[in-house]
Amino acid sequence: METQVSNGPSGTSLPNGPVISTNGSTDDSKTNLIVNYLPQNMTQEEFKSLFGSIGEIESCKLVRDKITGQSLGYGFVNYVDPNDADKAINTLNGLKLQTKTIKVSYARPSSASIRDANLYVSGLPKTMSQKDMEQLFSQYGRIITSRILVDQVTAGISRGVGFIRFDKRNEAEEAIKGLNGQKPLGAAEPITVKFANNPSQKTGQALLTQLYQTAARRYTGPLHHQTQRFRLDNLLNASYGVKR
Repeated sequence: METQVSNGPSGTSLPNGPVISTNGSTDDSKTNLIVNYLPQNMTQEEFKSLFGSIGEIESCKLVRDKITGQSLGYGFVNYVDPNDADKAINTLNGLKLQTKTIKVSYARPSSASIRDANLYVSGLPKTMSQKDMEQLFSQYGRIITSRILVDQVTAGISRGVGFIRFDKRNEAEEAIKGLNGQKPLGAAEPITVKFANNPSQKTGQALLTQLYQTAARRYTGPLHHQTQRFRLDNLLNASYGVKR
């Protein structure tokens, strides 16, 4: 389960990241879906192909960090037919893709209470897992997504930097008040907790950009020509034993 820093697509996303699902309340579009916990190496083409296998897509977007270009692990799909959106939820929600289990649900429009609820956390102990980080922050509210950045070159060792997205901004504010400058268990130094994409965070963003660029030079990553990786029939065969 991972989280996410930059602006999502207009009209459906929060200013700093994904729209949170409502499981289809009456005010929501019945064709627009949010997909969380996508593999970091999934491409836009693979994302579209997977969900396009369900029905005709009006638009889709795999969201990337505007600074680093890295996938933020979530995206949006808008179907032409509401029945296809419902089918996509029933078919693909909970599907295992590589090491991730994706979450597919109806998206909800932005509002003041849920805007800017994404936090940037630095100074985390290198031994802290994503689950540990969520446990630390969960006392302040409902966590939508989370992510700890890891170094691909050094076999996934934590960079000590993470992101946490809460359901509501006031929950994120309480987490800042409660944890910024504190030393969690196992930490040698106090952690820094602040809103992501804050203009005062330029130094941290520059560091992340440098780290990503360094990794990109030394690690070629997945072969994007492997277009069959996320074919629905292959995935269902592997996950559910479905025979064609």
